[in-house]
Amino acid sequence: MRTLAETFYRWVLVLWIGGHCTVGYLVAPLLFTGLGDRQLAGLVAGRFFALIGWIGLAGGAYLLLFLIARWRASAWKRSVFWLTLTLLMLVAVGQFGIQPLMAQFKADALPRDVMDSALRDRFVLWHGLSQVVYGIETLLGLWLAAWMDRGLR
Repeated sequence: MRTLAETFYRWVLVLWIGGHCTVGYLVAPLLFTGLGDRQLAGLVAGRFFALIGWIGLAGGAYLLLFLIARWRASAWKRSVFWLTLTLLMLVAVGQFGIQPLMAQFKADALPRDVMDSALRDRFVLWHGLSQVVYGIETLLGLWLAAWMDRGLR
């Protein structure tokens, strides 16, 4: 029989990775194709990315605490622990490093759109890096989901 903590582990993992994929690969592209204003689409997408980033930070912290509580000192020897920690660290880099920097470029470009400003090249570079990090997070998250039961044994 599953404990409440195990069930919550599964729910958190599904919410985190499912939300991550939904925002990054469904919501954001739909905003940019469906709204006529790219600046508004970027603003709304940024809020969705920030929200799923906070969900990822909270969810990842819970998963790590669960794994530590489950395995105690041997948690450090488990690959699922390191996979979760790596994923959590990448989310933190995006949330506290890349996203604020991109938001600052947008703010510095006002009243113009950042893509019509002198900051365009820097923004494009950091946006590209953000996409790479997000893609790595996606792959690690899917890998973690495939290993879901390893966190429970």
